[in-house]
Amino acid sequence: MKNKTLASWLTFLGGPLGLHRFYLKGWGDLLGWLLPIPTALGLYGIERAISRGQDDMLSWVLIPLLGFNVAGCALNAIIYGLMSRPRWNALYNPDANPEDAAGATGWITIGAVAAALLIGTGIMMSSIVFSFQRYFEYQIEQARKISQP
Repeated sequence: MKNKTLASWLTFLGGPLGLHRFYLKGWGDLLGWLLPIPTALGLYGIERAISRGQDDMLSWVLIPLLGFNVAGCALNAIIYGLMSRPRWNALYNPDANPEDAAGATGWITIGAVAAALLIGTGIMMSSIVFSFQRYFEYQIEQARKISQP
């Protein structure tokens, strides 16, 4: 039996590592194995920005990968947490009664949804702001190079 509360928390806390995919779909899930790649690339981008400074262009591309991956997993946690009991059991517990307790939404599940909404939104907005800021700074720098004799 796949528990909705556990899946919601796994998605929120361990989603960028694919833990929720392994819980729900097993070790053979390809997306579960692919999710750590953008997470690792984003962490590498943060490391590059720390060691080489904020002007490292590769880190500008890599850091948002981590943010968008975390935000996407937070959105998935919200979807899992708000899924109806019959729908949850039909998808992840097909042999169970549609009203089985494994698909129930309790306060702990709502806590996962609220945390995912709060943290996921903050990370998504930060990733968007970071991306646009770096893009426009690069555009201004290129315009300065062109305008100088």
